[in-house]
Amino acid sequence: MASLKSIKLKIQSYKKTGTVTHAMEAVSAVKMRKSQERALGSRAYAAAALSVLERLSGTADLGRHPLMRERPGKTAVVIITSDKGLAGSLNSGVIRRAETFVGGLGKKELVIFAIGRRGGDYFASRGFTMGQSKTNVSDAISEEEVREITELIIAREDISSVVVIYQNFISTFEQKPTVHTIVPITPEGMKKIVEGIRPVKGKYAPLGTPEFSTKAAAYTIEPDADAVLAELLPKLINIAIFHAILENKSSEHSARMVAMKSATDKAKEMAHNLTRRFNKVRQAAITREVSEITSGIEAMK
Repeated sequence: MASLKSIKLKIQSYKKTGTVTHAMEAVSAVKMRKSQERALGSRAYAAAALSVLERLSGTADLGRHPLMRERPGKTAVVIITSDKGLAGSLNSGVIRRAETFVGGLGKKELVIFAIGRRGGDYFASRGFTMGQSKTNVSDAISEEEVREITELIIAREDISSVVVIYQNFISTFEQKPTVHTIVPITPEGMKKIVEGIRPVKGKYAPLGTPEFSTKAAAYTIEPDADAVLAELLPKLINIAIFHAILENKSSEHSARMVAMKSATDKAKEMAHNLTRRFNKVRQAAITREVSEITSGIEAMK
């Protein structure tokens, strides 16, 4: 039977742990609200920007652009995770989804671009070719900061396709590991992304059912189609990656808040159970001592 001192130390330990996890829960709740507002607020902008491609897909010059054509080469996999843990299955879900995707390809056919320490460390330790690993990503990351990765991917002539894998924010208690192909750029792929980033209900939901044209319009681009597309298409890729980061950030803080709340509740439960155990052991010890005293008195008589 455990001693009273050891039980008391465990109770104190669980109470201290509960205090820490409760503080982390409060911090994550504040960050979660800010991240959710930013991610949800940018959805309308992302949807509008990505819809531009659909309207231009009938332009003849667009189909000939390298970012629109399927060609032989390597696949760049942009894996977005967090730098820190204590967020439930957030990172493991993304990593498992990424493993499933890369399982059908050889390591020589892949280049990993990791945003977040967890994903970068995981794939680097397993011998995958790393294009770039970006850590310490701030919650206030801007679109301009993401361009560094986007430009690095586009500049590599050996990369023919780009896939982004991240946690898509659905609600505070639900996040979904998501895979999107963003290069080669296709109207179908952009339609899928646009549909996925629009919430079903709430103030950020579309006013009506989003409509996508079945037949793209043909545009005459002036002064030069190549110059316009060279600016437009990388911008669309950058927006897709940037929005994936915002979604993952929102998912991260939501998952961490829920995980810390569960840890706090569990610590309280364990402290409560140990307190009851402590009282039972103390009561048994007092009863034993009283019995020994009584027996001693009886023996003296």
